[in-house]
Amino acid sequence: MKFILLVLLYFLILEAKEPISPIPLEVDYDLKKALLGKKLFFDAMLSRDYSVSCFSCHDINEHGGADPRKVSIGFKHHKGNIQSPTVLNARYNFVQFWNGRAKDLLEQANGPLTNPNEHNMDKKTIEMRINNSSFYKKEFKKVYHVSYIYYKLVLKAIVEFEKALTTPNSRFDKYLRGEIKLTDSEEKGYKLFKHYGCITCHNGINIGSNSYQKMGTFIDYDTKSNYPDRSVVTKKEFDKNVFKVPTLRNITQTAPYFHDASATTLKEAINSMSQHNLGMIISDKDADYIISFLKSLDGEKPKILEINEAF
Repeated sequence: MKFILLVLLYFLILEAKEPISPIPLEVDYDLKKALLGKKLFFDAMLSRDYSVSCFSCHDINEHGGADPRKVSIGFKHHKGNIQSPTVLNARYNFVQFWNGRAKDLLEQANGPLTNPNEHNMDKKTIEMRINNSSFYKKEFKKVYHVSYIYYKLVLKAIVEFEKALTTPNSRFDKYLRGEIKLTDSEEKGYKLFKHYGCITCHNGINIGSNSYQKMGTFIDYDTKSNYPDRSVVTKKEFDKNVFKVPTLRNITQTAPYFHDASATTLKEAINSMSQHNLGMIISDKDADYIISFLKSLDGEKPKILEINEAF
């Protein structure tokens, strides 16, 4: 009898625990290294023809760290092959890129720089340009205490900046911390978000980005497409149309939605996902409630963006 009561108590505790966690108000990173990385993030010197920076595809000022275009434009106007996801809160992703081909931010930073259709750079050229810059020579000396700037240090500085790109204090985070109550529509939307099963994939601190899921669980989703999905990494047909679940944080700012940018509004995204991945049709009224909840996920801009001084 005692064992049964303990089991019941265990499940009650699980039921009571929120499936979403608030973003910490403070995160660990080295400010001097991050500010140096910030310079590099905005610097088109890191592209072959000086036309592209990290910011070009990850607008952290106006578009929630994502790209408002269907695909990004890189070296010599080459088009990308998938929609650029947000870099905000990327430190909380369990892997990087839609198909998880990078295990961490350091591997991710290397990807676009060396991709011939994006920055089209190589290690030696980046090292040459950075070491020929009196500004970067001085700042890397000051921050990393080195006379020669190796490529990996460039990556590490960019990553340190990206680690600072968190967006805490959304209305929903404040609700989770017990500081405010949600509005009636936000609360109704959150309950429906859980009721319909959206929470199954969109949970945790980043409300997503902690698992892979197939696009088209109930109704096939564009099986003729050739986007770089998980199968490109695993070489398994089973992983066709499988992608990392995107974060829903700041989702109102990151349209268009999905890897193929096929949804231009949140209503379109909800309607598409409800049919393809939930096997149902959600009413307009319920979709509007869910959108009210999604709006509560907009957080504050990262503090580091407000710091304009060098070091």
